[in-house]
Amino acid sequence: MITNKYNPRDRYDLLEVQYDAPLLEYLIKEMKGVSKSKVKATLSGHGIKVNGKFVTQFDYQLRKGMRISISKTKKNNMFRNRFVKIVYEDKYIVVVEKATGILSVPTRPGITNVKSVLDKYFRDSHQNCNAHVVHRLDRETSGLMVFAKDIKTQQIFEYDWTNIVYDRKYIAVLSGEMEEDEGTIANWLKDDRFFVTYSSPVDNGGKYAVSHFRTLRRSTEHSLVEFTLESGRKNQIRVHSCDLGHPVCGDNRYGNGDDPIHRLCLEAYILRMFHPVTHERMEFELPIPSQFKMILNGKTL
Repeated sequence: MITNKYNPRDRYDLLEVQYDAPLLEYLIKEMKGVSKSKVKATLSGHGIKVNGKFVTQFDYQLRKGMRISISKTKKNNMFRNRFVKIVYEDKYIVVVEKATGILSVPTRPGITNVKSVLDKYFRDSHQNCNAHVVHRLDRETSGLMVFAKDIKTQQIFEYDWTNIVYDRKYIAVLSGEMEEDEGTIANWLKDDRFFVTYSSPVDNGGKYAVSHFRTLRRSTEHSLVEFTLESGRKNQIRVHSCDLGHPVCGDNRYGNGDDPIHRLCLEAYILRMFHPVTHERMEFELPIPSQFKMILNGKTL
């Protein structure tokens, strides 16, 4: 199983090649105590240098005397962007952390979005691929997203999403003190003619949406709530929070004006899935944003 959490270190172990062999085969044999999946993830994620140059090719031919630099983390060392961080990458998929304020995909030319950022990175790193959208986050929602690197992998996600992605969790700061510790809200969501999503307890021709919630912390003014989605509808958590009587803080469309840190307080922070090609179990988790915790402690901007 691959489990990813951020590590700020960026150091390398050095290894001198003792015999001729393909790179992946050599690494698996010589990196004692390291699982095959971790070796492959480090290699795919640009964590391996051979004679000072990044190499991702599994069958790259090593010669005796070459020097291998092995990253102690799976952090991508070639990618730098203020809006997007790469959490995991291999030849089929890339998992990123999206910042608030950036679109997932382009809506019109010239607008910064995650797909365009990744496409540029792929070009700059000489990868013959593009980012294919698998799911979206609202512009103001931050957190984990996965993109496919080819159409075939994208289609695997599309045709078998519910079996591949078995757990998605969001963390949110809601306005007011939540009365319930946990519960479920389910209804139909549909856009009006102004593209604002509204809910209905009966079928209104929209899409059925189910959200499970769990209150983690509460104060008299705010609540820290975890949401688990059975469906992924447009603005689902934002609308369901309103239905609960506790809108997401900083929501300028469905909120009540409660905006303690001048951003939408919603983040996709846990993503658990099976790899669409290798079927390996993968878990990605971000820490709860410190600003969210500060709101519950009464410390805000």
